[in-house]
Amino acid sequence: MEFNPNGVGQPNGNYFALPYPPEESNVVLLSVPWDVTTSYAPGTADGPEAILNASPQLDLYDPFVKDAWKVGIGTLPISDEWRSKSAELRELAEEVIERLENGEDENSPAITKNLSTINSASEQLNDYVYLTAKEWIEKGKIVGVVGGEHSVPFGLIKALSEKHEGLGILHIDAHCDLRVAYEGFTYSHASIMYNVLDKIPAVDRLVQVAVRDFSEEEISFAMNHPKIVPFTDFELSEEKFQGMSWHDQCEQMIEQLPNKVYVSFDIDGLTPDCCPNTGTPVPGGITFQEAIYLLKLVAESGKTIVGFDLVEVAPGEAGEWDANVGARMLYKLCNLAYKSNNQ
Repeated sequence: MEFNPNGVGQPNGNYFALPYPPEESNVVLLSVPWDVTTSYAPGTADGPEAILNASPQLDLYDPFVKDAWKVGIGTLPISDEWRSKSAELRELAEEVIERLENGEDENSPAITKNLSTINSASEQLNDYVYLTAKEWIEKGKIVGVVGGEHSVPFGLIKALSEKHEGLGILHIDAHCDLRVAYEGFTYSHASIMYNVLDKIPAVDRLVQVAVRDFSEEEISFAMNHPKIVPFTDFELSEEKFQGMSWHDQCEQMIEQLPNKVYVSFDIDGLTPDCCPNTGTPVPGGITFQEAIYLLKLVAESGKTIVGFDLVEVAPGEAGEWDANVGARMLYKLCNLAYKSNNQ
């Protein structure tokens, strides 16, 4: 049956109900339903499926990308195995967190045993994402990861770094994610950017946007690291109050990025009205349209978006709002990444 981009979305197992198998796509989406190290409210493991289920009702017209539905967005199946493993390990992680919050020594046998199990499984997940992403990158596809907690794109960034020396990361988030093995989890959601800088030397620049909830240790690390350029929410807001336009602020961010750009988009970088059920919501942030405008300018700047992730979308129990927002942001990421590669 011929696909009608103006018709009713008919769920078919693909994001946005598009008709493209991964082999015939330009953008391939890898879902990672993992929610083990979340330190506040769990639920992001359900994010990929929730976004998938919400996405068919999205209208496919994109004012920034002509015939956007023809971009060719393919969907890899969501892994039931990793989803099940996440649920199993989440119980162990919650026991660790509870013990630490009750003042138990982090080197106690009960804690170290659980940490060993979880850290080993996290390494296996990283390998899975890395090998899967590398396979599709080598086929010439733009790969995007759909999380899950923010730890999940490590393998994709590693795979891309092997192809793109001097890779830059545009990191939109409420948090710096620069903690070292937070709560004992080596690959914590709160440690993703520390791990990237520590373990992937080909990453040359980390531009952080809308960060606003971080420890003194993290912000000190960011301010003194030669590869990190933070645009904190406090500074962005102050500049706006003094009359600076969002356009000019975006230009400053883009100026700090190298030619090859990876976008790491934590949904909690947006204002909380967009993502009330995300794992660690924080007041402040940038609006949905501000985020889209920034991504549009990156795509039109002559720089190339070589890959991306969308993480920390949690559906909640009271409707599909978070998933609806996530689906729309995911569609923009796919389209604008494609556009930046085809100018």
